[in-house]
Amino acid sequence: MEIIIKGANEEFARELVALAAKYHAELSISTVKPGWTVDRAERYLRSVTASARRMAEMVITEDDGYLDADRLRRVVGALNGPANSLKRTVDRGVRNGWWPEGTPRPITPVADPDNPSWHQNIAYRMDQEIIPVFREALIRIAGAPSAADEENDQDEDGQQP
Repeated sequence: MEIIIKGANEEFARELVALAAKYHAELSISTVKPGWTVDRAERYLRSVTASARRMAEMVITEDDGYLDADRLRRVVGALNGPANSLKRTVDRGVRNGWWPEGTPRPITPVADPDNPSWHQNIAYRMDQEIIPVFREALIRIAGAPSAADEENDQDEDGQQP
């Protein structure tokens, strides 16, 4: 028998194991911690739209995770579409089980503190602790063959040489 409990905190897991032991039942629980790993970051970056990936690449690689929104707009254009893709991909990843509930958005908007009623963001940022994780994910993506490359590597029967 397998029982899966999603979203349980560590205290609940400990109490559940103690209850099972009380009745001489064997139970093991694996907890998945929210947060970013290189595998999760790679999947995230591969899952966003092209404009969102460009936006993410700029935030990750330039100015240590803090990038002025006007600079992003000059390169990417309007930011509402890419910013929505970045947010929705986190939500979709939770729904699809790619990462656990509670995994924070890696890139967050920065509002203008002097003008809180005006909703245009002045920058986008990534926490310093996860920048190396996302930089490694970008290296993996850059080094991986594209689907077109893999298609070209196949012979006329569709087999790899």
